[in-house]
Amino acid sequence: MVDYLTATEQGKQGLRGIGGVSAATAGVILRQVSALEAAGGSVFFGEPALDVRDLLRTAADGRGIISSLELADIQSQGRLFSTFLMWLLGELFEVLPEVGDPDQPKLVFFFDEAHLLFDGASSAFLEAVTRTVRLIRSKGVGIVFITQSPTDVPEAVLAQLGSRIQHALRAHTPADAAKLKQAVATFPVSPLDLTRVLTSLGTGQAVVSVLDEKGRPAPVAPVVVDTPAAVMGPAQPVTIQSLLSASALIPKYATAVDNESAYELLARRAEDEAARQEAARAQAEAKAAAEKAAQEAAKAQAKAEAAAAKEAQRRADRLQREAEKAAEREQRARERAAERRQREVEKLIGSAGRQITRSILGNILRGR
Repeated sequence: MVDYLTATEQGKQGLRGIGGVSAATAGVILRQVSALEAAGGSVFFGEPALDVRDLLRTAADGRGIISSLELADIQSQGRLFSTFLMWLLGELFEVLPEVGDPDQPKLVFFFDEAHLLFDGASSAFLEAVTRTVRLIRSKGVGIVFITQSPTDVPEAVLAQLGSRIQHALRAHTPADAAKLKQAVATFPVSPLDLTRVLTSLGTGQAVVSVLDEKGRPAPVAPVVVDTPAAVMGPAQPVTIQSLLSASALIPKYATAVDNESAYELLARRAEDEAARQEAARAQAEAKAAAEKAAQEAAKAQAKAEAAAAKEAQRRADRLQREAEKAAEREQRARERAAERRQREVEKLIGSAGRQITRSILGNILRGR
């Protein structure tokens, strides 16, 4: 989608309407998305998406249900783990209602290997975690970070935690001694010699600091943790598969859903645009062909009309010439007739004149 918004003209036009993104910024976004995808993000954030309400399920007898999220090879996927954590806490903050300060949280998260969350984390990420941890308590959600040393958790996040359970810390090197000193400094003031106590704790022993009924840190106390009634190790594949098969969430999450992605929507949009352009081009070609045919028809009609007019003119000229010739012939006939009459008249006059002359001469001669 970022590629579409920054590399195509249609995308750039849409991007300008929401402020625009420079090519350099788009490159940074694409690199970060590629890194997240390489870490397994395309599968982890697939569909169906995790519904956070499923984490609040209870058993038939009213007891809560433990949901275990397995993330293979977590050491090399800290980026994915951090991204999921922020999404999960943000989703819970949006979905859950405000409940104030309940006696017991209705949901508690345990984040194991918490140091991986903050390894190389940006200031923006730390700020988001700190704000979320501080505000999500009013939603009835508790968060527990599990790590080897309290120094693995940033101070801004550590300051938001109300309770502490610290197992033994060893100081074999000067660096370990410095971390031990820092860890001791993070506990409330206590009559115990925490430096000695923390380095002498055995398996199952810990020191605890909790908040009292007034929200104040209680003095640090050494405790013995009950032996876990569970297997302390990775579960067997058969066990995991049996639990998954018996889960009520199998119908909801077992089958992956290939929803229509932004890539597919943009590809279809590009195909539609190409089809629209092709149709427009075909329409333009058809219109041009129709206009050309109309022009050729008009030319042919004009040519035919010109030929017809020329033929009519020739016919009129011919008729006019024929009429002129006929008139000339008639004129000549009239002239010949007139000449013939003139000759006849002259002949008649001549004949009469001769007769009259002869008569006059005869009379004259007879009178003599």
